[in-house]
Amino acid sequence: MLGLAAQAATVKVVVNGAPITDYQISQRALFMALERRGTSNSERTQLAQHQLITEALQLQEAARLGIVIPESQIDEAYEQVATNVQVSVGRLTQLLNAGGVNSESLRDRLRAQIAWQQVVVAVVQPQVKISELDLDVQAAARVTEVSSYDYILKEILFVIPRGSGVSARSRTSDANAYRRSFTGCDSAVQLSLSFSDAAVRDLGRRHSTQFPEALAGELAGLNVGGISAPRTVDNGVQLLAVCSKSEARDLSFIKNQIRQEVGNVRLQAEADKYLEDLRAKADIEYR
Repeated sequence: MLGLAAQAATVKVVVNGAPITDYQISQRALFMALERRGTSNSERTQLAQHQLITEALQLQEAARLGIVIPESQIDEAYEQVATNVQVSVGRLTQLLNAGGVNSESLRDRLRAQIAWQQVVVAVVQPQVKISELDLDVQAAARVTEVSSYDYILKEILFVIPRGSGVSARSRTSDANAYRRSFTGCDSAVQLSLSFSDAAVRDLGRRHSTQFPEALAGELAGLNVGGISAPRTVDNGVQLLAVCSKSEARDLSFIKNQIRQEVGNVRLQAEADKYLEDLRAKADIEYR
């Protein structure tokens, strides 16, 4: 059941026949205050009104396309918000209420976001085309001396078991001891048996463009039989051993990176244009 404030709400804006009330606007403005958006109540009120108009347009377009967002999907998105701020769902609702915000205001916002994502995927994404020739030119321009090698690598991982209390410092010391004794990939497994919780894994063929720039530079400076300096990773301390190395100007990985970067930029631009077209054609009445 709606609260008294919601029941007594006054319609402030009508978007293609859909009302937006002062209660909805004030709720969204309070939520923006929790997000630390805006520098004053009046600014947040204006931002909230604009956002609610946008969401009305997004939901209407989704409805026109037959897109329906089930409540279970909103529940999942709400849970994800709680996870992102590292609280339980119940605690998130408590925090919103403490700020004067009904959780339905956040759920309404999530509903519009999910609906619009599906509109973009259905309508906008198929229109975003990227020239393969452009990708080839841009990829070739990104290739450097350190990003033009093909490797066959082994990973030597000094595992830090979760909750074990073992420090990265002690495992790095083990990794450095291993590195000093390392004589080549053929003996990598045998050498690992001298250390506790050391695992050797074949990474297979990798191109330098698949590594962060700093690591690619380090590997480029190693000869076959060389081994990288220890790096702390999620589950321990890692060394990479170079078992094979050859020059290979493989552009595929760089092209995929550029395709994603350019695609995201163009997709966002086209989605923004689509939304502005909806706004321009909409019947928006302010009261």
